[in-house]
Amino acid sequence: MTALITRGDLQDAIAAGHVTVLDALGGEYYAQQHLPGALPLAPGDVDAQAAALLPDRGAAIVTYCSNTACPNSGQVADRLTALGYTDVRKYREGIQDWVEAGLPVETA
Repeated sequence: MTALITRGDLQDAIAAGHVTVLDALGGEYYAQQHLPGALPLAPGDVDAQAAALLPDRGAAIVTYCSNTACPNSGQVADRLTALGYTDVRKYREGIQDWVEAGLPVETA
């Protein structure tokens, strides 16, 4: 099971530039809004794109999707772990929690 990260810890990591954030929704959802600096990586794209997008398998990575009911972030995190990434965490509450907290988002 993937380790979790809290909103506060994720905010701190983003502010410090110490994490790669992955939007596991991708596509139109990513274009509408995503966490600051997040990169799109949907579950079906992990095998094809992970090596180019995430060359350092030891880097801190956080996945997220829409909310606690969305399985995508867990699927992406699990696949990355299976591919040898060693510091993968999941922001389980997702972008819904981020937006409801009044935090900034970006659009594509």
